[in-house]
Amino acid sequence: MTYYLIAGERSGDLHGANLIRAIHAHDLQARFRAYGGDQMEAAGATVVCHYRTMAFMGFLEVVKNLKTIRRNLRECQADLLAHRPDVLILIDYAGFNLRMARFAKRHGIPVFYYISPKVWAWNQRRALTIKATVDRLFTILPFETEFFARYNFKVEYVGNPLFDALAEFRPDPAFREKLGLSEQPVIALLPGSRHQEITAILPVMLRVTRQFPDYQFLVGTVSNLPAMLYDDFLVNYPTVKRVDDAAYDLLHLATASLVTSGTATLETALLNVPQVVCYKTTVVSYAIAKRLIAVPFISLVNLIADREVVKELIQNELTPERITTELRAILPGQTGREEQLAGYAEVLQKMGEPGASERAGRLMVEELRQIVS
Repeated sequence: MTYYLIAGERSGDLHGANLIRAIHAHDLQARFRAYGGDQMEAAGATVVCHYRTMAFMGFLEVVKNLKTIRRNLRECQADLLAHRPDVLILIDYAGFNLRMARFAKRHGIPVFYYISPKVWAWNQRRALTIKATVDRLFTILPFETEFFARYNFKVEYVGNPLFDALAEFRPDPAFREKLGLSEQPVIALLPGSRHQEITAILPVMLRVTRQFPDYQFLVGTVSNLPAMLYDDFLVNYPTVKRVDDAAYDLLHLATASLVTSGTATLETALLNVPQVVCYKTTVVSYAIAKRLIAVPFISLVNLIADREVVKELIQNELTPERITTELRAILPGQTGREEQLAGYAEVLQKMGEPGASERAGRLMVEELRQIVS
């Protein structure tokens, strides 16, 4: 059978790759075509368009890039019809993928959605759009089952695929040596994977580093962004080192971390590293988001726990002074650190067992066989 996957971000590329491998284990003749990235390509998909041309963050950035987004949408729709797969599998990336779901539905192509759009966070009535256009929804957050039940839509909670990625992770025993690090403890800076996140958040994170002379700071960078983007900020911080595409190795070494809101907050928690969550966007985007957001937290850690486990510093609260205070509170010997680690254990218990990718892949193959038979 043929599978067409769409992931518009770095994390979606990772989860899409693991899903492809799981599907192939249950459908040896499976063929994959995708909008995604390097990891999905390595897993066996023919990647038509790379997510780096699709990842725009914030309302203002989306508006500024509407022409590119519309072109990507038209090209994706044309490619979908040209190859007419047995199923379209959408991975998060709500704005683009919900439009593709409606398009596929009109043309009689079954739609599976893996990793639900965060409709519970804002514009919750989009759940009705999902119900109308998606044949099967496979969710990865435990509270989503109850949320969609309010709309009489039964979903399949498969667990969280981050467990799968972490299960495959093997720490590099020479990581510290390769980077030329001293024996000082390390604090990780994870400023995100989008251009707008780096420019808005990394400079604030870096200003904090001078307040902690007893620690080494490492920036986790990503190869889908140009090195010069980081260099422009790091030039004034010669003691701060960088490591490319090695967030798990960095976190495995870290004593604490500053993390941009997103999937990385949950990854950091699952690796048991205390963190301060950071987020900042344009004034316009923030003003719009503040009016629309329907949940009390922005980090997945707090949303799953349904309480504040990690401190979130958002927009005007994201200052070097506030970060310094909150970071000190989670360093060794501080009560804030022990409280956060206890909260992590609570989150882990709520999330269930590993094997999300395998479960999702098996269920998709079984469902599709019923549809096409």
